[in-house]
Amino acid sequence: MKKVLIANRGEIAVRIIRACRDYGLQSVAVYADPDLDAVFVHLADEAYGLDGSRPAETYLDMDKLIAIAKRAGADAVHPGYGFLSERAEFARAVQQAGLTWIGPDPHVIEALGDKVEARRIATSVGAPLVAGSDGPVETAEEVIAFAKSHGLPVAIKAAHGGGGRGLKVAWNMEEIPELYASAVREAELAFGRGECFLERFLDRPRHIEAQVLADSHGNVLVLGTRDCSLQRRNQKLVEEAPAPFLSDEQRQSIHDAAKRICAAAGYSGAGTVEFLLGVDGTISFLEVNTRLQVEHPVTEETTGIDLVIEQFRIAEGKALTITETPAPRGHSIEFRINAEDPGRGFLPTPGTISLFEPPSGPGVRLDTGVVSGSTVPGTFDSLMAKLIVTGATREQALSRARRALKEFRIEGVATVLPFHRAAMENPDFTAEQGFKVHTRWIETDFADTLEAAARPQPSAGDTLIRTHVEIDGKRHALGIPAALLAGLGGLSTGAATAGPAKVEDTASITAPISGTLQAFKVEDGADVEKGDLIAVMEAMKMETQVTALRAGRVRITASAGAYLQAGSEIARFED
Repeated sequence: MKKVLIANRGEIAVRIIRACRDYGLQSVAVYADPDLDAVFVHLADEAYGLDGSRPAETYLDMDKLIAIAKRAGADAVHPGYGFLSERAEFARAVQQAGLTWIGPDPHVIEALGDKVEARRIATSVGAPLVAGSDGPVETAEEVIAFAKSHGLPVAIKAAHGGGGRGLKVAWNMEEIPELYASAVREAELAFGRGECFLERFLDRPRHIEAQVLADSHGNVLVLGTRDCSLQRRNQKLVEEAPAPFLSDEQRQSIHDAAKRICAAAGYSGAGTVEFLLGVDGTISFLEVNTRLQVEHPVTEETTGIDLVIEQFRIAEGKALTITETPAPRGHSIEFRINAEDPGRGFLPTPGTISLFEPPSGPGVRLDTGVVSGSTVPGTFDSLMAKLIVTGATREQALSRARRALKEFRIEGVATVLPFHRAAMENPDFTAEQGFKVHTRWIETDFADTLEAAARPQPSAGDTLIRTHVEIDGKRHALGIPAALLAGLGGLSTGAATAGPAKVEDTASITAPISGTLQAFKVEDGADVEKGDLIAVMEAMKMETQVTALRAGRVRITASAGAYLQAGSEIARFED
């Protein structure tokens, strides 16, 4: 390999660019319009625009990505995580274009990416497993029938994705129809496919995973475990390695099952086998992520192995240099630094970062895709950076984490930093009387009251005005930042954006986030009760429900499909 196209954005694109430099490879970045001035675009050796603002027309457009790879003379593609990283058809298209795919073979992605087939493989090698559906379900009625047969709660899960997208947990029968529809919508948005299957959901489980490396010569290596139990909306916030407070038997069981599953599937590259650990000690296989994980740095810090460079080596056909699980070097904790407001239920808060001052010092690593002045678009994931803190022991890592989190300053957008600071003082996490964190701990046990952050100002410059110019008789496409034209007294962008409501009153129903008003769930003029679902909004690839704060008759004042700023009116109660 000589030149790698990175089919991704943000901090993971930065991470891969740096690995390319370390390994002696050229890097090619691609960017959506809102990412024109992003850190990864500046760091890459070359960068090409994708001519669009939303995932479907940019980082999910296979034809555009492969065309740019050929245009740039790239000979390999690294997908990062999310987007197309677990799409077998993209891996196949890359290979058919004569490029090296940095990841598992397409048929392996297909088998393990299909969560139903992954369960079959896990069963065939004797991995521990809870009850689940035989295949994808077609209707909410099938979910209800499964719940009646196996009991509640039930997990409704996207069959072709991961990372918490398209995952909903039903705790009572009444909420199943809406949760099923929501899971399908999220899966289609994040992965382009909406099929969902079912599993019996373990109540209050820990989330444990094993990092695997495998080469094309039949060698499968487990690099150790991680605990990723601290989550909100089924997405991880804090991860640590090695997973603490496991018995030797539990750790060995997880290592063995992960190795057998990957060997049976013919796996190659970096991958993660995920498990749930119930309060009664029950271990259950969850899924295989056929890609690099967001939390891979904690494994790198505790093993000394650069996982991205190992991906490069494996893609080149080289064998693993070690074959035995290494003993962990100390303890490492990763904090996802998301543009979300924990004081408002972790609502996403896109906007412009006016100040970004990260910490440093002993044991501190920062993987970031932003700096002061960066824009966090509302159309993509809320992850801005990852703070990774390492110590000789878990206690030292916790102490360093408190210091680093206290130093970290971000202004302009809300962040999860206040939650991280509170969690590091919570005895459930510090385990002064036992480790009590589980996957729903934030929703059920976290009792701290966090202050809501100020609403971020709308970003003015995340769109491009596209035109063409002629240079030496040749036509060239030109993209000009809308903010630049506005500053010059130029053009209107014509963006379909509703302005914030001018008057706040109890009759006004407003957008809780900046994002797309996906659909109304009531008719104009409908009578609603307090708590009824009025509309669904989407931002940063996650859905947010808008519910009635009181009873009354609703008049719709916004249009479905419009992009709204937080605080904009979408409907109001009739006097």
